[in-house]
Order: sequence, then structure tokens, then C-alpha cells
Amino acid sequence: MTDALLTRIAQALERLAPPPPSSADLNASPAYVWDGRAIHGVEAFAPVDYALLTGIDAQKGALLDNSRRHAAGHAAHDVLLWGARGTGKSAAVASVVGLLQQEGQDIALMQCAIDELASLPALFSLLRATQRPFILFLDDLGFEEQGVGDARALRSLLQGGTAARPANVRLYVTSNRRHIVPRHLSEQDDPINPRDVVDDKMALSDRFGLSLGFHALDQDAYVAIVGGYANKLGLAFDPLEAIQWATQRGSRSGRVAWQYVVELAGRNGLSV
Repeated sequence: MTDALLTRIAQALERLAPPPPSSADLNASPAYVWDGRAIHGVEAFAPVDYALLTGIDAQKGALLDNSRRHAAGHAAHDVLLWGARGTGKSAAVASVVGLLQQEGQDIALMQCAIDELASLPALFSLLRATQRPFILFLDDLGFEEQGVGDARALRSLLQGGTAARPANVRLYVTSNRRHIVPRHLSEQDDPINPRDVVDDKMALSDRFGLSLGFHALDQDAYVAIVGGYANKLGLAFDPLEAIQWATQRGSRSGRVAWQYVVELAGRNGLSV
């Protein structure tokens, strides 16, 4: 077989199985996204101003303290942020990282889609190559009954071993469920080790040293959030109209408050 033919075969094989994509410089960006194969830098990282997050002072304070310790290389917890949709869980994670970066701390956010959990050991291997502190963000995590095996796999990554997350990484996970995996009253009636069934489902949430609950807002807190956003943009608003906006959507949350302020800004010819 000639050298030319061997070269053509090798080139054809490379086209069929291209080399894995290269990852971004882990010291160059404020935030990153892991797609299951490579790390991509996010240059336009613009989280909500920490001071604008209203009605969740205790939660965001605890999150900031924990994140500040991690940024300084001190002991820090993995964090579970749980509660109703739109109550500020995801915004709090990004805003805390953004605030620490403004303070000059060299910490970065790494987001991973929840359908890429199986690739986390590969991501951890890449992150071991740097000393930079990272917050690995898993947003809206939840496992149905058929996903309990995935929950156990994630639990093993948190509890230690060769595939566990490296020391410079902490997991911040948001979930609508306090225990991440669904629980049912019927579990208590299971004749075969009912306590084991419940304990197995709670074991993942127990791996998080810090668990922060985010709850539905009362009317005053909702109006206060609208006021904070509106004041930042120099907008006047009618509290009754803001309340009506939330009533029409069947929810009072930070997300709904921001949507109302976007509507208000649009009416006034402003961009946000």
C-alpha cells in the first residue's frame, strides 16, 4: 500500500471522527458553558445587580457568604436553591458571582445543561487543570421516577471518590423540589423497607451543605421588587397596576415583577 493511499485513508478517517473540540481558556472569561464535550466562554455576562434582588435578603446573603469563602480558597458548601418558579434562585446565583467579580475576586460561573449530567466527570477532569475557583451551575434540576439512577450518579460525584468534583469547584443547583427527586405519600406504605425508599430519595439533597428555600412572595414584597427595578430605571409606576399585572398572570414573583417593568419601560420608550 502506497504512502499516498495511506495518507488519503487517514484523512478520510479524520473526517469521519474529527478530533474533540478545544475548550476555552479557563482564566479568560467571567462565565462559561459546558456542552458535554467542550467549554465555551461567555463574554457577555451581565447578571442582575445584586442590590436589585429584593425580598430574598437572607437567601442571597447566605449565598454570597458561601461564595466569598469559595473565591478565597476557604471551605465552602455545595448549595441547593429550591422553591417556586420565578422567585430569584437563578438570578441570585449569577448576581452573586457578578458581585464578587466586581470586587476583584477571580471566580467564574460554569453552567451545564441538566441533560449533560453524564459528562460531568469529563468536565471535572478539565477543571482540575486550573486553580481558579468555579461555581458549577445546574439550573432547574429534577428527576422523575425513571431518573433516580441519574440522581444516584450525581450523588456519587458530590460525596467523593476519583470522579468527584475537584476542590476548586462547588455545585450550585436550583430545583422546584426541596428533595429534587419526587416523593409520594404512598412510599410510607411500601411494605418492603419503606424507610429505605424515602432515605434513598432524600440522600441527594442531603449532600448539599447549604439548602436555601425561595418562597412565593406576598403582595408587599412583590410591589417592593417592582419599585426597586422601576427606581433603577427612573420609572414611575402605579402599585395597583403592578398588582393587577401579577393577578392576570396568576403569580407574584420576581420574574413577573421584571416582566411588568419591561412593559413599563416599553411604554416609556426605554430599552432594558
